Amino acid sequence: MEKEGEWYIGYCPEIPGANGQGRTIEECKKNLAEAVSLILEDRREDALRGVPADAQRATITIS
Repeated sequence: MEKEGEWYIGYCPEIPGANGQGRTIEECKKNLAEAVSLILEDRREDALRGVPADAQRATITIS
């Protein structure tokens, strides 16, 4: 995260386009996490288009 004036700007280099900003570090982190979540959900939806209905699916949690 970087401080620019009164704002904190956060980036996620592993996910191009994922960034967040806030007047506090916590607000910046929250907004960045939301951006990452939205981008990953969008990519997931794109990836599932055209997948056969009978394909096996599993959820894997990464912590």
